[in-house]
Amino acid sequence: MPDQYRMQHPGEQYPTPPLDRQEEIPYPGLTSEMASEPDHGERTYRGSGRLEGRRALVTGADSGIGRAVAVAFAREGADVVVSYLDEEEDARRTAALVEEAGRRAVTAPGDIRAEEFCRDLIRTTVSELGGIDILVNNAAYQHMEPGGIADMTTEQFDRVMKTNLYALFWLCKYAAAEMRPGSTIVNTTSIQASSPSPGLLDYATSKAGIVNFTRGLAADVAAQGIRVNAVAPGPIWTPLIPATMTREAYQQFGADVPLGRPGQPAELAPSYVFLASQESSYITGDTIAVTGGTPFG
Repeated sequence: MPDQYRMQHPGEQYPTPPLDRQEEIPYPGLTSEMASEPDHGERTYRGSGRLEGRRALVTGADSGIGRAVAVAFAREGADVVVSYLDEEEDARRTAALVEEAGRRAVTAPGDIRAEEFCRDLIRTTVSELGGIDILVNNAAYQHMEPGGIADMTTEQFDRVMKTNLYALFWLCKYAAAEMRPGSTIVNTTSIQASSPSPGLLDYATSKAGIVNFTRGLAADVAAQGIRVNAVAPGPIWTPLIPATMTREAYQQFGADVPLGRPGQPAELAPSYVFLASQESSYITGDTIAVTGGTPFG
């Protein structure tokens, strides 16, 4: 079993391509449908009280990076609202892991493409947890289009922007109105923001927008004592990959980064914890790249 705390060669810590044979799965994908289940840190993440008593909302928290973040936050002492689309099986598992850590979990299904649902998510967090101290905008939509812009539809482009940018705007707007000084917002951008793939043009555009949004919002709310930062993942093994990429693409997923493999959600969670905690008190408007060695920016 991989161990996040044992000194080892980082390129050999997890599986390398070609990855286990994996059938394409329906979007948004369930962890149970994956041939090789991601590591969310369930058996390895060790908390140290860095988020004791905090109240967090994590979107896309049912699986992948969102689950890893929710687990890490809970083990650091935070209560967590688990926001997700409709993946009940995965969301229940995330909630159980939060509760096993001795913290409160609140499940909140719904589509963040609707402004009223985003407003309700903030209301739910405040009413159920007594306030909101941390917002993690992690939920996203992508669809690999091998034909590039010629085959991209307006409907697809609109779905990407509504999920990845509009929801970010709405959630930040309503959360900032409720946050106290010392609160934090952590957005999920992507290596695609600086190294766009033609087949992910719409997704890459949205992720580049998140970087700029993060910088601008950080300056906007600094006087309120709210910090805003982002994490830029490289290729990370989550249900989104077999749900949105061709079989050929995901079998070689992560092969082209310097470390030669895809990352695991467990390898992302510490960056979110750091940015959410007071340890990063002098960092705002910045992005931490977790890309396996591919340069960002």
